[in-house]
Amino acid sequence: MNRTPTRQTDPRLLVLHALRCAGACGLARLRAVTGLDATRLDFVLIDHTVDGLTARVSDDPPCWRLTDAGRAEHARLIADELTAAGARASVEAAFDRFLVLNPELLDLCTAWQLRAVDGVMTANDHGDTAYDARVLDRFADLDRRAAAVCAELSAVLPRFARYRVRLAEALDRAASGALEYVTDSTTSYHTVWAEWHEDLLLTLGKSR
Repeated sequence: MNRTPTRQTDPRLLVLHALRCAGACGLARLRAVTGLDATRLDFVLIDHTVDGLTARVSDDPPCWRLTDAGRAEHARLIADELTAAGARASVEAAFDRFLVLNPELLDLCTAWQLRAVDGVMTANDHGDTAYDARVLDRFADLDRRAAAVCAELSAVLPRFARYRVRLAEALDRAASGALEYVTDSTTSYHTVWAEWHEDLLLTLGKSR
């Protein structure tokens, strides 16, 4: 039986982990990835910058990235978290189930972006709403199975629960007509799924 988590992830780790999984991020994306409110996020970023773990990039709008020291600190903290939770076996098992679903996700993304017309693959212009609805139904079926994997992970490492929230939000928005939430934005289902994949690899110390 999965254990019930008794503590939440340290916000300092959440921010480092978001920057490691998603790359350089602005404040809006960091809030979306971590689930932290603006005030808490500002405090953590200030602390990390003072400690030399993150650096502000002067883009418009500005974003933050990990420094070499930040990457090293992240690696230490993520390994410590896994050991302290005694969660390696559970995460390994959930990762195996994730890998079963991953090819299906990739196939669905291809089906969303391309379709056969007169035997020729062409870009999906989303003019055929019935076709798009069928693909979204398949995404919803995949999402139900992915939710079970996410629940297993969240039971041992609470920070994984954020993926369930973000994936569900992306699919709901896509179903409501915001089609960019399937594959074409930093908050799309595909992008969040890719971050989840990267998170699992980093958590377990694996490479692609």
